[in-house]
Amino acid sequence: MSSTDRDRRGAAVLAAAQRERRRRRLLTGAIAVAVVAAVVVVGLLATDASKNETEGQTIRVVDRARLLPEHAGARDGVVVVSGSPTAKITLDVYADFLCPVCAKFHESSADRIDQLTNEGVLRVRYHMVPLLEHGSDPPGYSVDAANASLCAADAGRFVPFHDSLLAGQPREGGRGYDKGQLTTLGRDVGITAPAFAECVQSGRYDQRLRDELARTVANPALGQPDGSGRTRFGTPTVVANGTLVRTTDADWLAGVLSARP
Repeated sequence: MSSTDRDRRGAAVLAAAQRERRRRRLLTGAIAVAVVAAVVVVGLLATDASKNETEGQTIRVVDRARLLPEHAGARDGVVVVSGSPTAKITLDVYADFLCPVCAKFHESSADRIDQLTNEGVLRVRYHMVPLLEHGSDPPGYSVDAANASLCAADAGRFVPFHDSLLAGQPREGGRGYDKGQLTTLGRDVGITAPAFAECVQSGRYDQRLRDELARTVANPALGQPDGSGRTRFGTPTVVANGTLVRTTDADWLAGVLSARP
């Protein structure tokens, strides 16, 4: 074999090797892209599933019938009042149905508050504030839930409706419950009047709730330290006989009782 033939064969072998290396690089790159794409798709599907986890769900009813019938809660404007007007202590509780801390506060405090309400010690004013109206996707769950709770108060079933929404609270940033689901919850807690569904669907109290929220946020007496040296309104907020209460203290209610007139 001549040197020219050897050179040609060597060049051919080298070219083939280079083509194989390019093919392998392309294949490896394609596999990497496919893996990344699969991870992204799975992540998007998981995120979407998490965001929409309330879709089609039935809200579980929580009705422990803790309060006496006369303390079931009556609507006063956009506030629901429970307890005797002669009680020595009035608690104003500001909460948002999408606020996770509010749900935890209710879980830890509701039984004792209800007991003291039944005993005539407390009168409780529940303020449903749609502070997180834009905290759901789509926006609006906070105001829809607050409005529906007032509709439930009109029907005399505020307590189980309120407790069920907090116990089954949707994830902040995700999908809330829609008006159809809120209407179904009303039926499940015993509301039969057609006026309830109309009240929920029409958003009867929506604007009044937003107006009250604006007044609440602007009230300096309701501001709490936000960690940046400033004070601002947040939920939950509790006021006892006009005095702001630090509910982060485990024995906050004992402190309220010891300070009563």
